[in-house]
Amino acid sequence: MSSLLREEMQRVLFRPSKQSLVEYIEIEEPTHGRHFLCVSVAKNKLVQLCIVRCQISQTALKSGSKGSHTERSSIQECYRKAEVWSLQDLTLVDGRDADVDDSCFLLHFDKVRTVTAVSCSAKYSFVRALFALSEQHCQKPLNLRNFDWAYITPTSFYSNRGDCVVLTQICFYAFNLVCLSMCPVPLDA
Repeated sequence: MSSLLREEMQRVLFRPSKQSLVEYIEIEEPTHGRHFLCVSVAKNKLVQLCIVRCQISQTALKSGSKGSHTERSSIQECYRKAEVWSLQDLTLVDGRDADVDDSCFLLHFDKVRTVTAVSCSAKYSFVRALFALSEQHCQKPLNLRNFDWAYITPTSFYSNRGDCVVLTQICFYAFNLVCLSMCPVPLDA
């Protein structure tokens, strides 16, 4: 489902403006409809962040032969960019608290934009993409505060391949704990 959504947004919003959608997450907004925080790269290597609003509209379609005038309704999703920023203008990404499983974070541009992702995993996935794009296209590290760096920066095991590697790392730690708990403890009496 998410790959279909990515393709649809790429086709409708980003391809006509010669941009490539790199990463997106669903976010919670007070207004009606689905909202996404997207990051895209243009042909001239300009990196943009945008809030995409997905409105569902019903349209009436005429169908049938010449003599019949039947109408059927069709639900269509209409995507539009509600807010757009340049990655160059992003001065700070604040995770608010690295020790709490919080899906909310702050993007500091001229004004501070509060973003609430649908999950903490989505928040970290998006910030990893921003971090990599900032180093690749802006030639400067992204200013991050209140994030767990083990889930942001690449290490020898985690090389910026996404949440699957993070999950594998967690499973590896859990497996080690299970093995250690099963080891016999010598009792010296």
